Amino acid sequence: MKKFYIETLGCKVNQYESDGIAQKLEKSGWLKTCDMDDADVLIVNTCAVTSKAAMQSRQAIRKLIRRKSSESRVIATGCHVQTEPELIKQIIDLDHIVCNQDKFIIPDCLCSGKTALSSLQFKKTCHDSSSRFHCFDPAVTGEMTRAYLKIQDGCNAFCTYCIVPHARGASVSMPENMVLEHLNTLGRQGVKEVIITGIHTGLYGRDLENGITLSSLLKKINEKKPVHRIRLSSIEPNELTDDLIELACKGSILCDHFHIPLQSGDDDILKKMKRPYDTALFEHVINRIHEKIPSAGIGLDVIAGFPSETSAMFENTCRLIERLPVTYLHVFPFSPRKGTPAFHFSPRIDSGIIKERCAVLRELGRVKKENFARANIGRKLEGLVQNTRDQHTGLLKAVTSNYLFVLLPPEPDTRGKIIDILPEECNSFNILKARPVE
Repeated sequence: MKKFYIETLGCKVNQYESDGIAQKLEKSGWLKTCDMDDADVLIVNTCAVTSKAAMQSRQAIRKLIRRKSSESRVIATGCHVQTEPELIKQIIDLDHIVCNQDKFIIPDCLCSGKTALSSLQFKKTCHDSSSRFHCFDPAVTGEMTRAYLKIQDGCNAFCTYCIVPHARGASVSMPENMVLEHLNTLGRQGVKEVIITGIHTGLYGRDLENGITLSSLLKKINEKKPVHRIRLSSIEPNELTDDLIELACKGSILCDHFHIPLQSGDDDILKKMKRPYDTALFEHVINRIHEKIPSAGIGLDVIAGFPSETSAMFENTCRLIERLPVTYLHVFPFSPRKGTPAFHFSPRIDSGIIKERCAVLRELGRVKKENFARANIGRKLEGLVQNTRDQHTGLLKAVTSNYLFVLLPPEPDTRGKIIDILPEECNSFNILKARPVE
């Protein structure tokens, strides 16, 4: 039996695609292994979102090349491969590079023989009407208790700092009937939560002809309820409508959790980033969520050190976040990406200052996270118990609908089930300990 090893860097879309490659290979008789020394094929699904992610992708490729046997092959695919193929080709002893749109046929090529991958022509990123949505069929389950479902790919926004449109191409959507078919399949397989993901999920349906939108799709999913609950991986603030917020209220299928990119709390910086909103709109949306759903988890993406960001501009970001009812932050230092307008913007901020600003934001995020966790003590929550136990304590783990991670007693064994839980204390890592309740 042939064995494969796969390593994934980057976002939830990449994870979905890696899970799909793995699932398709396993259905063809291959065995997935965690031992790279024992694999016949080693696959790296790369990320390009920051220069650090690109560097880590190249490091991962080189690591696998060093570990491979004389008979095994290393395949590189993903966004860093797509945006800088000539740089990847310079890596000595790399057997194959596969463009983003062909990663879906990697399993077919591996099953067809050694020459199939070599015959693939590298395709440039497409931003015209020839763009097509690519996914795996049947639905991808992966190895988590929760499953990912990519319903959209690509981006038309071209924010000045972002390389992703150059890696993923134009926005394309999974047809509505296929979304429901995949969800039905996952539901029949016992999946309780599906994470709806995409590169720019709010653009869902705009390339389709039937007038479907993300909101109308989720309303239909809510009517049919093919799985217990749906979670949105990310949504832009200007695309977060009242309809979507209503769908996250109690009794509906959408989790009361929104992850929303802010990027900056200064209007001048937002304009330079080419973000399609200002801080007033952002603040209105966040407060609207909190007003309708006080228990909702709200996460933000923030970039520190964008070119020309002054101390006063950074302070605007901090003050905005401080007064908003958000529950956690994902903080990124500005990363100049060749091929984007911001790569040439000046003045650049000193790396030491960027590091200091990231530290300030991360501490602010830690405080927000702790406050939110403690605010949920004594509140009955719905938790999905994970299939794997916490490796440090042996306790059961659960993720709540409002995106808190909770530890539970090891008995009764409720893995894979949705249960009501009551948080009773919060440890030093802002993880709640809870007990099941009727």
